[in-house]
Amino acid sequence: MAERDDTADAAAVEPGEESPTPGGRGPTLAEQLKVSASRQFAGWLVERKASLAFTTYQAGKLFMLGIKEGGRLSIFERTFPRCMGLTGDGQTLWMSSLFQFWRFENALEPGQDYRGYDRLYVPQAGYTTGDIDAHDIAVGRDGRPIFVNTLFSCLATVSESHSFRPVWRPPFVSRLAAEDRCHLNGLAAEEGVPRFATAVARTDVADGWRDNRQSGGVVIDIDSGEIVAEGFSMPHSPRLHDGRLWLLDSGTGRFGHVELETGRFEEVAFCPGYARGLCFIDDFAVIGISKPRDDTFGGLPLDGILKEKAVEPRCGLLVIDLRTGDTVHWFRLDGVVSELYDVVALPGVVRPMALGFRTDEIRRTLTMEGAEEGRAPNA
Repeated sequence: MAERDDTADAAAVEPGEESPTPGGRGPTLAEQLKVSASRQFAGWLVERKASLAFTTYQAGKLFMLGIKEGGRLSIFERTFPRCMGLTGDGQTLWMSSLFQFWRFENALEPGQDYRGYDRLYVPQAGYTTGDIDAHDIAVGRDGRPIFVNTLFSCLATVSESHSFRPVWRPPFVSRLAAEDRCHLNGLAAEEGVPRFATAVARTDVADGWRDNRQSGGVVIDIDSGEIVAEGFSMPHSPRLHDGRLWLLDSGTGRFGHVELETGRFEEVAFCPGYARGLCFIDDFAVIGISKPRDDTFGGLPLDGILKEKAVEPRCGLLVIDLRTGDTVHWFRLDGVVSELYDVVALPGVVRPMALGFRTDEIRRTLTMEGAEEGRAPNA
């Protein structure tokens, strides 16, 4: 049975920082941002017993979507410069930012509550990488992040003594150099092992990918180094789910999966925006979409497809039923936020929040490992 949900439900952002943006002047983010959702989106999160977190590097925000008392949508935000890659679960989150990686840990025990939130993600560890344009992140078997180092066209992990430690590069990239040769951007991992990566082009010169945005995109088998699928336009967010390799062909708006034996791409749905960020909750995909930028996203097949469908590009999240390809729910942002990068599902979480560095909360929030009475925050 198909679901239909086409009535907008407005919601308000719960600001994590009270200072105006940007530069401490002018209106706050909440005043510059209009948020709406399909009428049953909040109910869908309740049914699935999950929340969502997503990043926007354009506005420098980490957003968390959950449900507050009364069954309405809770939208919480914190500020981090150029936050992009995001991965994690109900206990731990990893996020990349302009020149750092952050590991967030939930400070609450099961059943504990902090100002109405059942998760309090605290940045407990950070690594300074420099501005390497880090994209997708996965967590390795050792618990450390493996990430796409786009500037150096490789996969890397954090280092205790250097900016990063490279762990793999595509065979067509002859050496590591800070040149963004192929725009390596996406990473699919399985049980902590990197399996597949996406790149905008199979090029080996500085910034060479920009000449191949229309159809030069490839999917690479990390173990063998072979190209398993090609002909994509700006592919992003490869993910393994239910035995299939899914990805976003961002330059065409197509969402689907790759048949690894043949390299054939099977389209499941069209996304009315530049798609980046993909996670799964049961039989549903949650996809981030952005309004295209002229310099990088303009001039792609997506422009003509949107025109043919008589629709303007949107910024927000889509919930797509994998069984039918229908968009059954949506979440939309209008105003100061126009681009998203990554989205992650938080299973078992009702209403999440996080601490940042722009207020004194992080200084006053204290926890103790192994305390007999638990780890209740003292704020």
